[in-house]
Amino acid sequence: MKLVDVKKLMISSLSTDANSEDIMKKLEEAGVKYSFDEDFRDKVLLRIYSAAASVNQEVEFVKSMNSIFYRIALTGVAAIVLLLISIFLTQGSLSFNSVLGLSNSYDESIVCLLTGN
Repeated sequence: MKLVDVKKLMISSLSTDANSEDIMKKLEEAGVKYSFDEDFRDKVLLRIYSAAASVNQEVEFVKSMNSIFYRIALTGVAAIVLLLISIFLTQGSLSFNSVLGLSNSYDESIVCLLTGN
């Protein structure tokens, strides 16, 4: 069987109405035989499971990165809360100005900037 004939058979096998039994018969008549080693099935399964293991490793990596992110984020939030508490303690009151870290002298300048007067 020529290379061109094999290509035609391969292309015709891709169509939806192709009959795989007819193609196999044509190939066998041309002298093409398929023979697999005894450990072929084991090799195929080993390749499949090794690919699945690499996907599982990626999933585990993403899970560990998420847990690390949450730990860092919670630590950052705790630092911000401690900073706010220290601002409240230094200002001596729990007001809007103490949350923003502003003293009374800045209130008038902010009002002027916002109103344009």
